[in-house]
Amino acid sequence: MYDLILSFITSFTLTFFAIPSIIHIAKVKGLCDEPGERRSHTVSTPSLGGIAIFAGVIFSIILWTPFNYFGDLQYILCAIIIIFLVGAKDDIVPMSPNKKLIGQVLAASILVFKSNVKLTSLYGIFGIGDLPEFLSIVLSIFVILVIINAFNLIDGINGLSASIGTLITITLGTWFFLIDRIELAIVAYSLAGAAIAFLKYNITPAKIFMGDTGSLLVGLICAILSIKFIELHKEIPNHPYAFNAVPAVAVGIMILPLFDTLRVFMTRAAKGKSPFSPDRTHIHHLLIDFGLTHMQATVALVAVNLFFILLVYFLQDIGSMNLLILILILATILSTGLYYVVSRKKRLENSLMK
Repeated sequence: MYDLILSFITSFTLTFFAIPSIIHIAKVKGLCDEPGERRSHTVSTPSLGGIAIFAGVIFSIILWTPFNYFGDLQYILCAIIIIFLVGAKDDIVPMSPNKKLIGQVLAASILVFKSNVKLTSLYGIFGIGDLPEFLSIVLSIFVILVIINAFNLIDGINGLSASIGTLITITLGTWFFLIDRIELAIVAYSLAGAAIAFLKYNITPAKIFMGDTGSLLVGLICAILSIKFIELHKEIPNHPYAFNAVPAVAVGIMILPLFDTLRVFMTRAAKGKSPFSPDRTHIHHLLIDFGLTHMQATVALVAVNLFFILLVYFLQDIGSMNLLILILILATILSTGLYYVVSRKKRLENSLMK
């Protein structure tokens, strides 16, 4: 328990005191994110906050993880460093999407092949149980890439990515602590501490953004924790803290980044556009267009994600497929309703201007 508290305090403290220096250096060197058509900010803002988050997380994990628990954690640290280098390079000198993807695939492959961060079963979803080795590897790498980029995509307004990351890591980190997987709990709480410290400087008016360095790192760690959350249930079938319908519970915990990414990709494809073409159709953009401030939108989305976590907790006994369908239908209803309300508001505003 003490290791967990100390890991949180350490990462929080290091990140909190590192950010002012990073802000100063970024301004002196001109390493800032400039306002633009698709940007939600109006002033030049440093975008290297992820460096401080990385420093807090990596230092805290190495300092407080008991040596006898370290095990496969060394490979997790290797993957974290690769993602950090990819994100930092892109924040300083933008990279092509293909090069970024290669780095992400390398990090995901290290996790799958060396650290056993791997999905081996669908737990009865679509009638599928254990997966063949090849499908397990492909699915695991794909899921890791999706979650990494999902956090990158939701990082569009102040406080959102760090707040959602904090909610998810505290939820999963507490569960890992309860089942005595202290090394994974320390990873989770180290990120939570760093993310909360970062939020002090990222709430409106934002003094710094986390950039790709931060959002990719948050996504990677959440991907690791989510997959481990699912797979460890094979080892604790009768544990008092084991969940039923565990894949659906994991999706519920990660609902905002996962569903928003799925929704945006499907919407773009339906319009004949590339799923990766930029636009302002993310849920956080809709809330801003509706009239909410950055922080109001962030609080609303964190509250929605928390609602889904509570929902899957209380309804875990209805079965994986039923629960998965339920949360997807509910998320679709909520997002579709928001889209039509915002569209109607824009039509009324346009008619008044004519």
